[in-house]
Amino acid sequence: MRKPDNQAERDTGYRRVRLEDIATRCRTSLSTVSRALSGEKGVSSELRARIQEVARAMRYTPAQELGGARIVLVISQVAMLDYNRYQFSWYVLQGLKERAKVLGIDLTIHPLNDSDNGALQALLEEADVGGVLALTVDDSGTLNTVVNLKKPAVLVNTEDPLMRLSSVLPCNRSATRMACEYLLDRGHRDILFLIHPGRRTIEQREDGWREAMRCRQLACDDSRILTVTDWLPELAEQAVIARLRDNPHECTAILCANDSLALGAINGVRASGLRVPEDISVIGMNNLPQAEFSTPPLTTVHLPVQEIGTLALELLQDMIAGSVNIPRRVELACAIVERQSVARIA
Repeated sequence: MRKPDNQAERDTGYRRVRLEDIATRCRTSLSTVSRALSGEKGVSSELRARIQEVARAMRYTPAQELGGARIVLVISQVAMLDYNRYQFSWYVLQGLKERAKVLGIDLTIHPLNDSDNGALQALLEEADVGGVLALTVDDSGTLNTVVNLKKPAVLVNTEDPLMRLSSVLPCNRSATRMACEYLLDRGHRDILFLIHPGRRTIEQREDGWREAMRCRQLACDDSRILTVTDWLPELAEQAVIARLRDNPHECTAILCANDSLALGAINGVRASGLRVPEDISVIGMNNLPQAEFSTPPLTTVHLPVQEIGTLALELLQDMIAGSVNIPRRVELACAIVERQSVARIA
């Protein structure tokens, strides 16, 4: 294997040089580097010259030279529904937009409708489209359309079960396992799992709960799962009330597949005449802003939503540049955010 022949390669570990690398070397901000290299105003001539010199030395390749003037972002109906209700997709989308702006990339957004694959294929076949990002796309028809296009593509917040396409998403299985083990370490053994099934990523969250429970040899069969037909908090509230009506002491904790369900679960526990967390603890998933302002503030798992979009765009750039050829699945680690909705029990 060839060794790095200059400091730039040693600094970047053989990967394509990014604006952050230049900013670090020049000890300045990412936006300043972007303005300097794009010829915008607001950068002194001395600093601009220094940034340009470092960019040349590090063999930086501008985004517009990476094979295509546009990147198409395909957004599924599921993502648009989430965008309007719960904001998870909104934060992913913001990360994508902000990164595209910094890199000077033209991001064309295409909302995906039923029976839209023909229009989508026509758009993606336009000559100036260099690559495709697909946000929360699960249906096999759309995945096949993207695969058959033979253009660089990255799935965002979803994955291809056949690994024909690269993807970037949170590690849903380990995130939920982490949340369950957080409860277990605080003495909880009777844990219900509240879920709206349907997406593969949500099934992975269920897998994480089951894995944690099995490791402690605890019950995790289907009877321990509360299923709702949508992510609406009021449906979660109704499900919890119905479950606790005959046996209010059936569980000591409820692990929820997202924060919206967790907020509904808190209301359901209270409506059943019980307290959170003194009688039943509740933990969520996503760490959306409303979690901090619930009563009590919701303990949850932080998913790196903006980083998902940023990394997906960078991976797509590397694919367009030819430095990444084999499809890969990138899963980002998550972290517990401790608040007041979980209690320790004896």
